[in-house]
Amino acid sequence: MTHSPRAFVIGWPIAHSRSPLIHGHWLAEHGLAGSYERIAVAPDSIDAFLRDLPTSGFVGGNVTVPHKEAAFRIAAERDAVATATGAVNTLWIDGGRLCGGNTDGPGFLANLDAESPGWDRSPGPVVVLGAGGAASAVAWGLAARGFAVRLVNRTAARAEALAARLGSGVAAHPWADLPKLLSEARLLVNTTSLGMVGKEPLDLDLAPLPRDALVTDIVYVPLETPLLAAARARGLATVDGLGMLLHQAVPGFERWFGVRPAVTPALRAVILADMARAG
Repeated sequence: MTHSPRAFVIGWPIAHSRSPLIHGHWLAEHGLAGSYERIAVAPDSIDAFLRDLPTSGFVGGNVTVPHKEAAFRIAAERDAVATATGAVNTLWIDGGRLCGGNTDGPGFLANLDAESPGWDRSPGPVVVLGAGGAASAVAWGLAARGFAVRLVNRTAARAEALAARLGSGVAAHPWADLPKLLSEARLLVNTTSLGMVGKEPLDLDLAPLPRDALVTDIVYVPLETPLLAAARARGLATVDGLGMLLHQAVPGFERWFGVRPAVTPALRAVILADMARAG
């Protein structure tokens, strides 16, 4: 008897996750048997959950906050991005072993490739705001494309620790250096939660940015963050954060269900409609 592949997303909390919408859309689009579900896993239960995965009947799943570091720690094998960033957001079973990868960096790059073709034609300095897990994946991806990454975080020690972990091509700078850093930047990326619905705004003067700089925000609720609105008002090119969410899901779906899906306007419309319903 053949069982349909079962995958999941785990987090705490998890009710807000839109991953089931993404993978459900692709399963329907390709006419595939399979399922993808949300599972709430409390922090004190995560180790046991991950250790039991190879015999659970699941083919793998996604990992969101606060479990990405635990998934990295327990995975028997990890891909290069996970190893560099210390975080796993995608799990799969291979030969009875739990394997982990990090698709956030590739997803970030794929979003820029799709929405701003040629953005990386002339690599130069980029400014990344933040020093958390998302900043780690984004900085890794940009350094891999040949950019000089300048990490800026309000808590300077966190940026310094992340730069030391990522090594060549990534350097930490104090918040006070932002005006000079922005004046040389080809790209500005916000990876902090500032500007997200319910969070403090990101108060940043974009005047020093060159006219041909690109501005992107990995926050996608709201779709146009105050940072992106301010950039557009200055005539700068912008890319919103929704595409990163969609593109980072592609490798996992391919591993679990055997088909490489595409990020399409129809998929984006599904998520936008859900965001509108959520208010």
